[in-house]
Amino acid sequence: MPRHIACLTFDADAMSGLIARGLTTPTPVSRGEFSKVAVPRILKLLAKYDVKATFFIPGVVIETYPDFLTTIHEAGHEIGNHSYTHVPPANLSADKEEKDLLRASELIEGVTGKKPVGYRSPSFDLSPVTAELLIKHKFLYESSMMGHDHSPYRVRTGDKVQLEGPVVFGPESRLIEMPVSWNLDDFPHFEFLRTQAQLMPGLMAANGVLQNWVDDFKYMHDTEEWGVLTYTFHPYVIGRGHRMIFLEKLICELKKMDAVFLSLEDAASEYTKRSPA
Repeated sequence: MPRHIACLTFDADAMSGLIARGLTTPTPVSRGEFSKVAVPRILKLLAKYDVKATFFIPGVVIETYPDFLTTIHEAGHEIGNHSYTHVPPANLSADKEEKDLLRASELIEGVTGKKPVGYRSPSFDLSPVTAELLIKHKFLYESSMMGHDHSPYRVRTGDKVQLEGPVVFGPESRLIEMPVSWNLDDFPHFEFLRTQAQLMPGLMAANGVLQNWVDDFKYMHDTEEWGVLTYTFHPYVIGRGHRMIFLEKLICELKKMDAVFLSLEDAASEYTKRSPA
């Protein structure tokens, strides 16, 4: 029987992603602070449609807003590891990356009673050792790479990437990749961001983005017997009024195509049963 899974995931970064970019003045901090308004709106909408989702929360945000983690967990949603700060692991030493990974897991376990089994790197930017660290610490899946659009796959370790010469791929591991895409991330479509090194215009009309996101699911629905499509949201982005309408419309359109809404953990577990390591 065909089964098409939609995973709604929320990177509850609050102001941590802006601080990691050096934006520490009051206005960008307040921009991230809008998450306090947005998270209750999102949880109410998910409850309305009985949708279970996955929230990735940096450790610094857990310490800033302890109620975030408790409220989201009590609503029945999965909590994933999003490192301690929002500095991309590619910019950290291996030792610092591991310490941040474990520090975030400890904060999550302190509330939920279990270690997180899923990881998403800040800014979708893994380091050369991230996969090995996740395997070492018994994570089930990670969700930061883009090697497929709607099929999970096993993460490789030990790739050799060189400028002059072919990429030499390493062996597959037991770690499952739940792939993402910038196309299915709300931030580049909707957020205006200006730094000294970057201008992200964002602020697109929601209806055009909605049609793209629905069509990506439709393509999976029409061409595959089984698949998983992962959407990435940020509370302070999607939580604005017209974008909440966008999110509700997305859920309704996917339901019309018999979408099964699962957490990433449940979807990864289902993939494991279909494709044992």
